Amino acid sequence: MVRECCQGNQAAWSALLDKYKNLIFSIPVKSGLSRDDAADIFQAVSLDLLADLPKLRDPKALPKWLIQTSYHKCLRWEKDRFTSLGDDIDLKSEEGSSAHIPEKMLYQLQQEQFVREAMSGLSPRCRRMIAMLFFESPPRPYQVVAKELGLATGSIGFIRGRCLGKLRQALEKKGFK
Repeated sequence: MVRECCQGNQAAWSALLDKYKNLIFSIPVKSGLSRDDAADIFQAVSLDLLADLPKLRDPKALPKWLIQTSYHKCLRWEKDRFTSLGDDIDLKSEEGSSAHIPEKMLYQLQQEQFVREAMSGLSPRCRRMIAMLFFESPPRPYQVVAKELGLATGSIGFIRGRCLGKLRQALEKKGFK
């Protein structure tokens, strides 16, 4: 996909951004920025990706590059916000080596991306069911899930178990811990 993006394939660009949009957007949200600020940072990171993707030596390094770039943009965003408020706060520059992503945050972001990637490989029905049961707040009752998916309520538990098994296999293949 990276090679296709570098060759100007618009469909590949769309697929790449679709694959990583939640990862990029989650970092400013986890950093405590507003959704509007997160959207601005998403755009800035997307522009950096467009400019820097041809320089990427190893496509497998892309998720970590996106995490680091997003995190650095957040630091810069906060620094600029405090500076514009007239505060004399010395936040670490995103250029400095001391602006590392906290290890716990980096681990969590990588694990969340593993889950997103594994979910994208499931069938649409499994993906939708798992999202309704586990990623919505509050989770939907079985009766509602069954109605939306056109299934018998009694079959939800069995199908859920099969879908979770497929998700677990996909996560194990990706090295999820």
